[in-house]
Amino acid sequence: MGCIEKAIGGQNMELTRLVNQNYMKQIRIMLCIVAAGLPFAVRSQQNIQFTQYIFNSMSINPAYAGYKEEWFGQLGMRSQWVGLDGAPQTALLSVDGLLDGLGYKRHGLGLQLSADGLGPQSANSAYVNYAFRLRLNDEDTQRLSFGLGAGVTQYSLDGTLLDPVSSGDPVVPPNRISNFIPDIRFGVYYYNPRWYAGISVMDLLSGDQSNNIFRWDNTTTDNIRRRRHIYFMGGALLNLGGGTRLRPSLLLKEDFKGPTSLDLNAMFVFGDRFWIGGGWRTGVTVFKKDYERFTGNALNRRNSVSAITQLYATPTLRIGYSYDHILSQLSSVQNGSHEVTLGITFGRRDQRLLSPRFF
Repeated sequence: MGCIEKAIGGQNMELTRLVNQNYMKQIRIMLCIVAAGLPFAVRSQQNIQFTQYIFNSMSINPAYAGYKEEWFGQLGMRSQWVGLDGAPQTALLSVDGLLDGLGYKRHGLGLQLSADGLGPQSANSAYVNYAFRLRLNDEDTQRLSFGLGAGVTQYSLDGTLLDPVSSGDPVVPPNRISNFIPDIRFGVYYYNPRWYAGISVMDLLSGDQSNNIFRWDNTTTDNIRRRRHIYFMGGALLNLGGGTRLRPSLLLKEDFKGPTSLDLNAMFVFGDRFWIGGGWRTGVTVFKKDYERFTGNALNRRNSVSAITQLYATPTLRIGYSYDHILSQLSSVQNGSHEVTLGITFGRRDQRLLSPRFF
């Protein structure tokens, strides 16, 4: 009898192992399906998401170009949902500054390169951003900027990385395919020594559903592009005394299809050199979306909490790190998201600002 029970127990363990393997494979397949944007899945791609946008906001608003009033370069690398096959991997390189830094400081210019991968899908972009900066007071502590960005994104889909149920499925491309989509973006940005606010519209052309991106085997899919997004950002700087400051901020992202995303952050700044704080990312209801009308249910709004830090290693070099802990059910199959940024200030020392920029 004991032998029979042992045999049955062994079979149950083997069955459990096979079920778990099948479950994980289904997760990977579903991730690839969503990434590929097949007709029965989500019909859009979200914009690149960086927790450390608070250190350099040109990625979400072209009017930010030249804000620091010195030439500044930043490299950001983000590994999302570590441990999950096909999870997003993102890199962003940007450089911006003033064209008339020794004059009226009216013209900001920025270059932004990004590479974003999600399973078999990738989107590589290049943008040039220009900002016209209006001086609002004699002390030159307030500026209102109008920004315009223009660029192109190469969308790619590698069909060899997909694992369809039926081989030879005409919906799945037989190999890697790609296309280029031009795009423009627009933004407004205001700041003074105490607070800032900005609004921007991104992906104005890539959200045009009249353009088909990919065609193969007499089948067309046009659902891999990013959707149009509106961003609103704002923040303040509070002097707590003793060389300590508090920098609260928020970012609201709206694509008019999925849940509205809200980022709330707070950073303590010690001696103008060391920053440490955290953030909370969640969904909010601004107005009722189609998915709520059709299903009667809202998606889980819990997203993540973040720990963020930045250090000025030298007067010209800054290093940032952040970790996002997922709050949804996805937390059981991945190990969070890591993000590292490196920033460097260019130019002659006698032309640099005497005080750091906090926004």
